[in-house]
Formats: sequence, C-alpha cells, structure tokens
Amino acid sequence: MHDLPLLVNIAMALALAFLGGVLARRVGLPTIVGYLLAGIAIGPFTPGFVGDVHTIRQLAELGVIFLMFGVGLHFSFRDLWRVRDIAIPGAIGQMLLVTILGVAYGQLRGWSLSAGVVVGMAISVASTVVLLRGLMDNSLLNSTAGQAAVGWLVMEDILTVGILVLMPALAPAEDGFSLLRLGVILLKAVAFIALVAFVGRWLIPRLLLRIAHTRSHELFVLSILAVALGTAIGAAELFGASLALGAFVAGAVISESPLSHQVGADVLPFREAFSVLFFVSVGMLVDPMFLLENIGPVLAVAALIMIAKPLIVLLLGLFFSHSAFTMLVIAAGRSQIGEFSFILGQAGLSMGLLETDHYSLILAGALVSITLNPLMFRLIPPMTRLLYRFPRLWRLLDRHGPPPALPEEGLAGHVVIVGYGRVGEQVVAVAQSLGIPHLVIESDVERVDALNRMGTRTLYGDAANSEVLTHAGLTRARLLVSTVPEDATGELVVAAARDLAPGLPIISRTSTEAGVRTLANLGAQVVIHPELEGGLEMVRHTLLQLGFPLREVVEYTDAVRHDHYDIAVNSEEEHRLLYGLLDAANNIEIHWLRLDAGSSLIGRSLAEANVRALTGASVVALIRDKQLHANPKSSTVFQVDDRIGFVGDPQQIAAAIEMVGAMMVEWTNVKETGL
Repeated sequence: MHDLPLLVNIAMALALAFLGGVLARRVGLPTIVGYLLAGIAIGPFTPGFVGDVHTIRQLAELGVIFLMFGVGLHFSFRDLWRVRDIAIPGAIGQMLLVTILGVAYGQLRGWSLSAGVVVGMAISVASTVVLLRGLMDNSLLNSTAGQAAVGWLVMEDILTVGILVLMPALAPAEDGFSLLRLGVILLKAVAFIALVAFVGRWLIPRLLLRIAHTRSHELFVLSILAVALGTAIGAAELFGASLALGAFVAGAVISESPLSHQVGADVLPFREAFSVLFFVSVGMLVDPMFLLENIGPVLAVAALIMIAKPLIVLLLGLFFSHSAFTMLVIAAGRSQIGEFSFILGQAGLSMGLLETDHYSLILAGALVSITLNPLMFRLIPPMTRLLYRFPRLWRLLDRHGPPPALPEEGLAGHVVIVGYGRVGEQVVAVAQSLGIPHLVIESDVERVDALNRMGTRTLYGDAANSEVLTHAGLTRARLLVSTVPEDATGELVVAAARDLAPGLPIISRTSTEAGVRTLANLGAQVVIHPELEGGLEMVRHTLLQLGFPLREVVEYTDAVRHDHYDIAVNSEEEHRLLYGLLDAANNIEIHWLRLDAGSSLIGRSLAEANVRALTGASVVALIRDKQLHANPKSSTVFQVDDRIGFVGDPQQIAAAIEMVGAMMVEWTNVKETGL
C-alpha cells in the first residue's frame, strides 16, 4: 500500500512553494518569501488544506543538513583571511552588540534571560541566500565591498556553528547551569571536530577519489549523501553535537578534496529541494493572527534587524580601514535574517529556551526584513550622495579609508579610467596602443601593483570619493571612462565627477537597463550596457551570416539601441568616434578613394593589385552599391565607382593614390551613401 498522506504532504508543500517562489520573483522579492508564505498557507493556523507539521519537520531536518553541508563545502579560509581585518572583528562585534540589544528588548518585554539571548543571537545573523542574491542583483558580488560582505558572512556562519554547539549548555537542567556541563559539551565538540578533521581529511577525499575512478555517477552521488548524512547523524548520536555542526564539518573536510566542485554540483539538487521543505516548515509555524495582534512587537523586532543592526555595522566601520561605501554595502546586507536564524530559533524551541511566541517574532522579523532587503541596497547611492553634502560627517565616516596614492604631477589632457577589471583592462590596452595619455583609478591593491609594474599611471583609492577624483586631475582631463560593473558605484562616480568637472565628457558602464536612464540623468553623456551590446553583436553576426545586407543590419541594431538607450545612436557618430581615436594614434589616417574607369585597379583582384606591398597602405573596407564590406577578401575584383577605404600615414596614402590613379572622396560624400 502507498503511504498517500506522506506523498500528499510532500506534493502540496513543493507545489505551493513553487507557486510562491514564482510569484515572489515576479514582484522582485527573494524566493524565500514565497516559500515561507507557502508554509503559512498549509499551516494549522490558516483554513483549507493543513499539512502534517511533524512529517514536514522531519524532512526539513534534511534541509538543515544539506544547507550546513553546502556552507562547509564552500567555506574558504583563504577568502576569509583576505578580508580578516574587517570580517573577523566586525562579525564578532556585531553579533555581540545585537545580542545585547536582544537581551535588553527581552528584559523590557519581561522575557527570561535565555529567551532574550536566543532571540538576540537569531536576529544578529544574516541569511546567506538573501545576502548573495542582493549582492548579485546589484552587481556587487565581485567588488571590494562585496568581498568584505561575504567574508563577514563566512565569519558569521562559523560563529553560528559555535553557538549551536554551546546552546545545550543554556538549556534548563536540574542542576542549573554549570561549567562542568559546558566543559563536557565543548570537549565532545572538539573531539568530534578533531576526529573528522584528522581522520576524515585523510580518509574521505581518498574514498571519493576511488569511487570516482569507478566512473559510476550513481555511486559517487550515494557516497556524498552517505558522508553528509552519516557525519551529521554521528555528530548528534555519538558526540551529542548538533546535526548542523556535523554537516558543516563534513562539508569543510570535503572542500579540501580536488573533487569538491563536482561534489557541490551533485549535492545542489538535494540541497535546493530539502531546503525548500525547511522554509515551508518554518512558515507553517507562523500564526498570521498572532502577528496582527502583536503588530507592535513585530515592528520592534523588524526595527532591531533593519535599523539597529545596520547602524551598529556603520558604528563598527569607524574602527576599520575600509571606505564608507564598503560599510554601507555590508550594513545593507546585514539588514535581514533568514535560514540560520530559523535554525537557532528551532534549536531554542527544542531545548526549552524559547516559547512559541518568541519564535513567531523571529519568523515575522525574517518575513519583513527579507521582503524589504532589496530596498536597502537601492538606498545606498542616494544615502551616499546625501552624506556627500555634509563633508565633515563624510570625512568622519570615511576617515579610515585608504589614502590615495598620488599620480605624477603635471598630468593634463588625459583620460581617467575608473576600474581595472576585464573591461577596464581592454580600455587601458587600447589607450596604450594609441598613445593616449591616461590615468587608472583602482581600489584593489594587487591590481595597482600590476599597473605600476607596467608603468601605468595609477591612483589607488575609491573613485566614488570626490577627494580621490580631485587627485586624478579631473578638471584637467579630456574624458572620464567608468568601467565598474556595479551600478551603485558607477552612479556615485558619475555624480561626484559631474560636481567636480561640470563640462567633462563621461562614459559609464551599467549592468541594468534602468541604470542607463539613471546614469544619463546624473550627467553621463554615453552609457554602455555590455549585455545589450553583446547581444547586438551576436545578432549582427547572425544576420550577416544569413545574407542580410550590412546596411539593413546596421539600421536594425541602431533601432534596438535607440529603443533601449533612448538616445540617438547612428553610424555617423560611431565613425566620428573612430576617427577621433585614429587621429590620436601616430598620425594614422583613413582615406576613401573612388575608382573611375581609368584606374589601374579596375578588373584586378585585391591579391593581384598587391597594394600593401607596393605602397604600405592597407585596404580595410569597400563600398559597392551602397553596401559596406569590411576587410574585403583577397579575391575581391575591383569595379568602377567602388569606394575603397585605405589606412596608412600620409606618405603611404599618397603612394596609393599615385598607383591606383583614383580620386579622393571626402567624408561628407561617403556619408551620402547612407552608410
């Protein structure tokens, strides 16, 4: 016989979670919100279908195991060590101060000390899923500020694991709290970690490698599940530790294996599926009527999460050698709670440290903070611009930021390039090859060192800081090019640059279509959307391969640009920009020649003419029947009225004219072709 009640519970939980997740994404919210709402819908406090809380909670335990296993698998001491100066003391200080606030609030509400401690710890930790989503949606994940926020998060995860280990010591006991009981708990945890770290570190990677050599994917996946579940259950049953600790340590051990990336890919479906059930089980414990009847305490907890915690982060930022912008990003990322808060809250419930009402407040705070967290990231640029208007306050917040390394004096008529990532590197390479004077602003010390070794003028600092831009000689520059992918940073750079140099041309990059309009309003003359441009380039090559005339392809792509950028973009302007670059490059010029009936090229192919060998000039384009052919083939046979584009210095072009016997064509006449 089939156990239909179990299957029905799983099916309803997953189906409603799917619908909730889709709706959440449609309105721009994290999917966790949808999963929690799905749990509320099938919970015992709402009408309609009521799921079996006990059954789903049992399955949710697997979600906790896979969540913590994934955290351990992606844990990296190297990443943490890179930002140790801010992540380690910042996470410790923030969690301690927020916990104290939670205890103080609990005392005002008449809670027990243990309840206040657990609630304080629960609201002090942030959701990994929500933070990473916020950083990715705002293109901050790979930035300096994003790396600091992730390092802070990793340290929080480690501290949370430690808290889960120590929580049994706070649980009510007949003999009350004792140092002996705490010592025994710590001893068991240390013994477990030591066993897994020393024995498992040697055994597990070798075991996985042997299984991988069998070329059986099924066995490999089964071995991963056995290690994750077996270690977690062993930690709980044999050492009295939590399932979370066991799963985390198992993941951390496997992360040292060369197969860790494959392990992460194979375990991902299980983690996603059972994590969904975990969030659904959390939502089933939410009583909507309790929230409505206790709106005051709910708002108070939400204020602790979304106002008090970010302010604590900014306060701690006064003691760290990082920019104010970095601290604002970290503060925005901390203004929410999620899965680890639920795990701590459930542990507190099971140990008798919390009452159901206390846990409901944690859940309510999570719902409110997760829903509003995207707004906190969007507030970063306007908050920064607001702080700029109060120079003394900004200098106080940013006083520990790294002082900019000054470039060479007397720099003028140069191009200021902000950022030396993948795009910035290409811009710098072109500027160097064309001999254009330039200065790079970069906040990554390693990149600055690399640029200095290349002999490139470099300014170390945060380009969003007007003081750094002042050192870059912005008022004497010809152009500013912002290549940073983060919209928030790009907006700050453009706004600060426009204030310092109102007439300076600015080219900026954006990662979103909304950023195009925002940056244009802030003063950027040209805004580039790389994804759009990459898509248009794919379309251009596709249409050309299908035989469409180049003119039609150009007209189509220009129309798409106009629709997305809402600015006039045409071939003429692009050619003028090209000419401007070429004029700066060692007197290299492009000339258009029209072939008449008496030209020596008529009836000959490009290979037969051998123009480059005889004159030094290169044929780079051909206009025939109002169609432009770039880099014509060597087999191309020249005809009367062809217009040929030559590249070369004045002497080479003069030799080509004499050889070809062609007539010069002014650029204005070329424009009349419609190209």
